[in-house]
Amino acid sequence: MIANPSETLAAIDEIVDNFSLLDEWDDRYRYVIELGRSLGALPERERTEANRVQGCASQVWLATTVHSNGRGGPVLTFSGDSDAHIVRGLIAILFAIFSGKRAADILSTDAIALFERLGLREHLTPQRSNGFRSMMERIRADARAALATQA
Repeated sequence: MIANPSETLAAIDEIVDNFSLLDEWDDRYRYVIELGRSLGALPERERTEANRVQGCASQVWLATTVHSNGRGGPVLTFSGDSDAHIVRGLIAILFAIFSGKRAADILSTDAIALFERLGLREHLTPQRSNGFRSMMERIRADARAALATQA
């Protein structure tokens, strides 16, 4: 199995459980920011235009590493950063969902449904929600590219 460099990040099941324990949106908002603080620093060399996510109001960088996994298909791991605390938290949630997963699994996962289940859609500005979708689409595009390269 491929080592997951985001192992220090919360697992998505843990995030969902923690969200269910928090009744007030202010507490959930603080929790999302706390998740963002768990992201490792993104090296300056990764803060390139190619890694910049288009469609986000904030500055967002997403670097993807593809690991060959033989017949299981490529496995993708991610690193990223943003200049906005809440967006860093959204990145951490996306990494909990997708980092260390097979490209095929990334493409079959409905992160929008989870986003809505966590109540993020109704509590974030439309710009932040669109940014979340842009980050998710970038991850999915990288997964499609990894599968195409393998074929």
